[in-house]
Amino acid sequence: MKTLILVRHAKSDWPENTDDFDRPLAEKGFNDAEKMAHFLKDKNIQIDKFLSSPALRALTTCEIFNKEYGIEIETLQKLYNASENNFESLVVEIDDDLYSVAMFSHNNGISNFANSMSEDVFMFPTCGVAGFQVDCNSWSEFHGATKKLIFFYEPKKI
Repeated sequence: MKTLILVRHAKSDWPENTDDFDRPLAEKGFNDAEKMAHFLKDKNIQIDKFLSSPALRALTTCEIFNKEYGIEIETLQKLYNASENNFESLVVEIDDDLYSVAMFSHNNGISNFANSMSEDVFMFPTCGVAGFQVDCNSWSEFHGATKKLIFFYEPKKI
């Protein structure tokens, strides 16, 4: 059994003359990310590794979560503006020694990917977190594995 956790980046700002890739977090984003990371840690949600989009708002969100977890962060270009196929192609390559992995990315891709694994149709709010139980022994079996939504949290409801 594996656990895949999807995290949409926290609320970002869009200062004038800033490219999308370089958008920083807004103050609300910093606060929500700290709150959510602490909430997950308090709920004893285990995470073995973080995979993050290299875009500033996603990577900063990931780094804030890592203040609670202190684990390895790997940045992957495929998680920036990722399609459902991008997510799937990354999941099947995850090292089988890892049982619980969190991916930090962006909408609409992260919502589309989550909805492809669950009958619950939802859109991720900023800093929303969804956890899925994946019934497989190897991440390479992801495509055919049964997936079940085990939690969905959003900052304003925790």
